[in-house]
Amino acid sequence: MLDSLRLFAKSWMGKILGALLLVGLAGFGINNVITDLGGSTVARVGDEEISSRSFLRAYRGQLNEVAQQIGSVPTLEQAESFGIPSIVLQSLAQEAALNQLSRRFGLGVSEQKLSELLREDPNFAGTLGTFDPAMFQQVLQSNGLTEAEYFEDQADAARRQQLVLSLFADTTLPATAGQLLNRYIADQRTVDFFAISDTNVPTPPAPTEEELAAYLAEHQAEYRTVETRQVQLLALSPAALAATKTIPDEAIVAEYERTRDSLTTIERRTIQQAVLANPEQAALFEAGAASGRPFADVVAEAGLTVTDLGTRGEAEITDATLAEAAFALPAGGYRVISGVAGQRVVHVQTIEAGGQTSLEEARDQIRQNLALAQARTEIADVLDQVEELRAAFRPLSEIAERFGLDLYQAGVTQNGAELSIVPSLPESERPRVIQAIFAAQQGGLTPAISLGANNNIWFDLQAIEPARDQTLDEVRDAIAEALTTERVNAAIAAQAADAVARLDSGEALADVAASLSVFPQLSAPFTRRGAEGTSIDGVVAAAAFAGGPDHHGSAVNQAGETVVFQVVDQVPAAAPLDPQTSASLENELRVGIFGDFTSAVRDEAGLRVNEQALQQALTLSAGQ
Repeated sequence: MLDSLRLFAKSWMGKILGALLLVGLAGFGINNVITDLGGSTVARVGDEEISSRSFLRAYRGQLNEVAQQIGSVPTLEQAESFGIPSIVLQSLAQEAALNQLSRRFGLGVSEQKLSELLREDPNFAGTLGTFDPAMFQQVLQSNGLTEAEYFEDQADAARRQQLVLSLFADTTLPATAGQLLNRYIADQRTVDFFAISDTNVPTPPAPTEEELAAYLAEHQAEYRTVETRQVQLLALSPAALAATKTIPDEAIVAEYERTRDSLTTIERRTIQQAVLANPEQAALFEAGAASGRPFADVVAEAGLTVTDLGTRGEAEITDATLAEAAFALPAGGYRVISGVAGQRVVHVQTIEAGGQTSLEEARDQIRQNLALAQARTEIADVLDQVEELRAAFRPLSEIAERFGLDLYQAGVTQNGAELSIVPSLPESERPRVIQAIFAAQQGGLTPAISLGANNNIWFDLQAIEPARDQTLDEVRDAIAEALTTERVNAAIAAQAADAVARLDSGEALADVAASLSVFPQLSAPFTRRGAEGTSIDGVVAAAAFAGGPDHHGSAVNQAGETVVFQVVDQVPAAAPLDPQTSASLENELRVGIFGDFTSAVRDEAGLRVNEQALQQALTLSAGQ
């Protein structure tokens, strides 16, 4: 069956069918209508239904992937703004359409193959690395799947894989396409060039008051302030409360005496090693160690490169042979050891002795631990007191003074960068605080914002500075600088245009450069990516490749230089595409064809969406 499908896909009839399917992409869309779909059916593709259960499982999986990227689970509003529901629905619709097509071709999978797939799945492996039935049940339960649903999903996935492989597995990159791509990637050019800077144009006169006023009027939006909200912030967390505690010295001594047996440090050694290439080098180090020669002298004589392994304790070294050797040597000692990869020499640079930690060494850490322990027992009571004072409309400055907490003052804008002054406020939580600050009314009582784990923050909105246009007096220096820079850049652009015009008329680039008191340069050969670290970056390289063998022109590179160039040589790519690049391009080709094909199959099957069931599923997911 699969061989027949492959032959059909390669035939002229199959290609015509594929083209007709791809034409359907232009009119692809989702029909947002409620037809004869059931209440638990989110959508239907052809005669296959997408249940609310299946949609929610895929939707939550997509939310978890996004959460790993942005650091928090998106809200329903954020998910809709990201287009997650639509992405999930279209993906499920694509799978449903391919399922129907695979069944139409009679594809299937045996129970024996499903059993093999189950036992090879690393998600169900136990501690020994083999299939664990208990782990299987645990994973199914955590994903809301029954055994029947799991095996049905696996069978569908196997059928889809057979269909895809039979149609696209042997798709190759046409030879002409490979040659064109190789020419695009590997062709090289060399140019004569020079750069025009502000030293090559006359300094413009200082702008007049009228010119400054006119420039500001034209660019007023660029010199408009943003809304700023002046707030006082108070943060309460175990760490913040611990910072207010004074721990008596006798309590520190008592805690040290109580825990001194556990206050020890391990011996740590700074270790180096070098790989020995032959027995002669091993003999050289063995003789050096026996005679007491310094390690550095023997390394220099042997011409070896030493690798620093860092400062580690014996238990931190996973190589048992290395650990045993290193911790048997004195400081400065070295010895030759054997391993799987051959012989090597191990050298101990320094030794940090372990042993009992003294009171002075442990004092600060004990003080912090005692303060934190005391804060954890008191924080619930302090939180209640703060809330009572807030309910009595007491200002944060008074509350902060009463409990010895830090009070932060900030002018907060919509980007919230100013909130970095609050140490206990994670960056991922700033959007919540910003939203609360910009939703608050001046003079109103704002509730605490819980950041979890006994971490709370309060704020008082003291003043609102609305966005406004700045006056000329406020931005005079900035306007003068911007206007002067604009005029200099215009003069440079005019100079470059004149230089290109002179090249157009046949004048030599060296003569044009000499008239501008600059020296022409000959570039090294470069590709379309340019030459890193030179004036010929990707922007200039793209301009140089925009014409034929005698092409010339100008471009402003990413460093802000205006480069005038003339192509003097071009070298076609000599070697063919390397196998890795060719394989990558072929894979991209398969992905593109497969995407077009599946979209066309999905469009042909028809997608009908039950908007009411879809919204109910999204609301249910948000509530959970």
